[in-house]
Amino acid sequence: MSKEKLSIIKIGGNVIEDAAALSAFLKLFSSLEGKKVLVHGGGKRATQIAGRLGIESKMVEGRRITDAETLEVITMVYGGLVNKNIVAELQANQTNAIGFTGADANSIVSNKRPVKTIDYGFVGDIKKINTQTLELLLDNGVTPVFCAITHDGNGQLFNTNADTVACELAIGFSKRYETELCYCFEKNGVLMHVNDDNSVIDFMDSGTYEMLKMKKTFADGMIPKLENSYIALSEGVSKVIIGNPTVIVDRKQKFTTLYL
Repeated sequence: MSKEKLSIIKIGGNVIEDAAALSAFLKLFSSLEGKKVLVHGGGKRATQIAGRLGIESKMVEGRRITDAETLEVITMVYGGLVNKNIVAELQANQTNAIGFTGADANSIVSNKRPVKTIDYGFVGDIKKINTQTLELLLDNGVTPVFCAITHDGNGQLFNTNADTVACELAIGFSKRYETELCYCFEKNGVLMHVNDDNSVIDFMDSGTYEMLKMKKTFADGMIPKLENSYIALSEGVSKVIIGNPTVIVDRKQKFTTLYL
């Protein structure tokens, strides 16, 4: 018996910061048929609001150092401001949605990232996905909308990479569904030349990725997407694509498909 299809869509980059682009994406997302889950970032918005509050944002190789003050801002911005505005707009587009952190319904459990050369602070590495409650919602026509916050089961919240959240949710759901993972951002796909929007790599296997990474072809922000993509494919996710938001409903345009 074939599995039912499920789409995991992660939206990030400058789309989240641009109200018109985000509205256009949410209309497209609402028109996507079948069961679906949305995962969103919001790091730039968190940096802006932290700055207004006089809290310095510290980054190392594109990854945020999350101290206690920063975690408070991230919880407010990701779980409140960004998540609830997205949910409200989805309701306006006749998509019945509900906002989630990993703590809600105990859906994403993490451990604090161990300190090696860098102490990232309150950053979580995902150890378990619980999909039972989420499957009940999906079966009843409700779309979960996840921000990039997880928890440890003992009352501690963690900032967690949104690309990783999408990847691990896709893997967790793949036991029941034929799961497609789609990373959407403002570019048309993975670019061979970062300043040339037309240099989209149509197909890329893991060997080609490793070769191009050694040549420093990719910008810092693309590497977590690609690392997570190949993890997802190796753990049972049926398909991973990267492209601009319209790719979720239009596969005639340029985008990147990843293979092992």
